[in-house]
Amino acid sequence: MTLHKGYRNKCRKKHRKKVRERGLGSIEKHLIEYKINDKVDIITDPSQHKRGMPHRRYHGRTGIIIGKRGRCYEVKVKLGKSKKLLIIGKEHLRLNPISIEE
Repeated sequence: MTLHKGYRNKCRKKHRKKVRERGLGSIEKHLIEYKINDKVDIITDPSQHKRGMPHRRYHGRTGIIIGKRGRCYEVKVKLGKSKKLLIIGKEHLRLNPISIEE
C-alpha cells in the first residue's frame, strides 16, 4: 500500500487524545472570553476541527491576542525570525499559566 500524504498524516501523535479525555470537551472552553494582549498557548483540540483549527506547526506555541474576528481570535505568533497572524477558534486556545500569575 502506498504512503498517504494527507494534511493530518504526520500529526497523528499530536492530535490524539488520551482515553479518558475522548469526545467533546466541556462547555467552559466556549464560555471563556479572552482580552486583547492576553498571552495564550495554542493547543489544538482534535475533536473540534470545523472552525479555526491551526496548522500542526503551531501546536504548543505561545502567542498574543491582537483582536477578534467573528467567533475566532487573531493571534500573533513568532515563528523563527518572522511573525505570523493566525485566526484561531477559542477551543484551541488556553491562557498561558505564566501570564495568569502576573
